[in-house]
Amino acid sequence: MGTILALAAAVLYGSADFLGGAAARRARPLAVLAITAPAGAAIIVVAAVVASATGLGGHATAGLGGSAGLTGVAWGAAAGVVGAAGLLTFYTGFSVAPMSVVAPISALASALLPLGVAVAQGEPLSPAVIAGGVICLAAVALVSLEPKAGARSAADRLRGLGYGLASGIMFGLFFLFFRSAGTAGVLWPVAVARLVGTVVAIGACLAVRVRPAWSGTDRAALPVALASGVVDAAANVCYVLATRSGLFGIAVVVTALYPGMTVLLARFVLGERMRLVQRIGLVLAGVGLILVTR
Repeated sequence: MGTILALAAAVLYGSADFLGGAAARRARPLAVLAITAPAGAAIIVVAAVVASATGLGGHATAGLGGSAGLTGVAWGAAAGVVGAAGLLTFYTGFSVAPMSVVAPISALASALLPLGVAVAQGEPLSPAVIAGGVICLAAVALVSLEPKAGARSAADRLRGLGYGLASGIMFGLFFLFFRSAGTAGVLWPVAVARLVGTVVAIGACLAVRVRPAWSGTDRAALPVALASGVVDAAANVCYVLATRSGLFGIAVVVTALYPGMTVLLARFVLGERMRLVQRIGLVLAGVGLILVTR
């Protein structure tokens, strides 16, 4: 069950990234982020209130009361901060360095950090699961690769390495913090993360004097940005549920396959051509998933 939820999270994260990327083609990335964050927050807060009021889901929908609930909220707030900071770093890296460097480094770092923590904590992994995890990590790198963007200098690629590593570490911390938040509940910690992420995004807009995408020339991106925020919020919920339902390390590795969904959507929705290396990565992802679910 945990692997299925992690795969659902990967599909949703990849879809949210595709929608966010499409919105960023029509508006500045920070203006888009200032829309996606509150959109997801609004949906999750309403869901958390309804779940708490009706008692649906039992412990998984615990409210804000009690030490466990407060602990979950604190971890959710921390996840919101590093998640928003990671997205800003990720988008900034795309604007100043080759995507072919930033994307795979970020995806690998976001998986390896929490996976290393899980292994260090003694999480039991069978040989088949370990092999599947390694194959999935290779798939993450391959499907994330972009064509080389012209004649970039060594300095540009080094800068891309830095942005990719920094954003990947923040995404990895995001996964770890949500793991801790998941021990106290699901919806309220996710809601708090989205609210804190909203504050960070709006604060960044104010700091650099960028208007969110609900006004001015960026308004054309509003519907797609709203959809991205809602889908990303759903992905957060699936990820937290996945970490509660199975091995944390494997849940992280499977979730990290999200670039594959972005590539597929770009292929079938936008008609973008898939490179051979990306096709190989998707095949490896399938093989890896079969192994980790054995």
